[in-house]
Amino acid sequence: MQSEQSVHAHSMPDWPAIVAVVLGVTAFSVAQGVTYPLISLVLEARGVSSTMIGVNAVGFALGLAAATLLIGRLTQRFQPRHLIIAGLVGCSLCLATFAAFSSTLVWFVTRFLLGFCASLIFMLSEAWLSIACPDRLRGRISGLYGASICAGFAAGPLAIPLFGTEDGFGFALTAVYLALVAFATATLMYSTRTAPEPSSTRDLFRFFGQAPMLIAMVFAFGFADIAAISAMPVYFVRTGHSEAFAAISVTVLALPTALAQPFIGYALDRLPRHRVAVGTAFVAALSYLAIPFIDTPALILVTFAMMGAASFSLYTCALTMLGENFRGSMLVAGSAAYSLIYAIGSGAGSSLTGIIMEVGGSDAGPLSVGAALTVFTAAFVLAKR
Repeated sequence: MQSEQSVHAHSMPDWPAIVAVVLGVTAFSVAQGVTYPLISLVLEARGVSSTMIGVNAVGFALGLAAATLLIGRLTQRFQPRHLIIAGLVGCSLCLATFAAFSSTLVWFVTRFLLGFCASLIFMLSEAWLSIACPDRLRGRISGLYGASICAGFAAGPLAIPLFGTEDGFGFALTAVYLALVAFATATLMYSTRTAPEPSSTRDLFRFFGQAPMLIAMVFAFGFADIAAISAMPVYFVRTGHSEAFAAISVTVLALPTALAQPFIGYALDRLPRHRVAVGTAFVAALSYLAIPFIDTPALILVTFAMMGAASFSLYTCALTMLGENFRGSMLVAGSAAYSLIYAIGSGAGSSLTGIIMEVGGSDAGPLSVGAALTVFTAAFVLAKR
């Protein structure tokens, strides 16, 4: 009877946890969608050099890395729900600091803390999502989670034309929004049935050994995703398109990506998950390889939208397969490993694509990313155990 009850409990989704996690991560991605471009624009307007703007962005990445390495110690000391709420409140305070201070050094430290708090929200949310979902719904709920992140990123930059870059109003408003979400998340989290288990740094490194293919998928996603966001707009301007076209391309990337994730999630629950992952990697590779050979702007945007949706789908697949294959402390370790490898993949994607375009000409950018994804797809097909 006992085992029957626990099986029943496990086949029932923990909805308060799922709603709290999706709500928290959407709020965070809106905040990141606002802060990434807004910080750069404000610093630019203040006459800060582009090198210093780049260095300032490194603060966020350092915060992410620090949180990843400390997550084991933190989960052993504090409850996951308290850490997620602290992360949301921390993000809100960081945004308020951007609104209140103008010192570049203060902004660098705040950016570090923002990265740290954001990373906590992400890692624990993903682990919690894996525990709160029964396997039959895992793909669809991962798809919903992915769609919320994309929609948040797409909605964030819209705050800039609405509220401008002056007076720190955009930052202040986003800070209030995050504080409200933290309150709502806290309320929901007291009626959850599940919670992630504490992890350790040792688990994190063990995960790398146990799931090399999942790690490779997240790396490929980070690499292709950031290449699309940071290098492709530059590619469009260099190949004779207008700056407006380059800017629109990023929006065109975000919206179909968000819409596609629930469908990918449905496919993950209905078809062999490994096959869905191979398919998305293949589509991402093909779209990158096709871009230099297309002349029509509308067709370029359609291909670009497919590229975004397919590369993000790699992450939805990786998230679903994490929950399917791992349990207990390895879930937090896996989420931390994803966070770390995404940071490395995205760093490699933006810097390498830029260098390749400088050396080999504009077309070498998308072609090299397409070639790398093709190699990855082949490796993934061969690695099927």
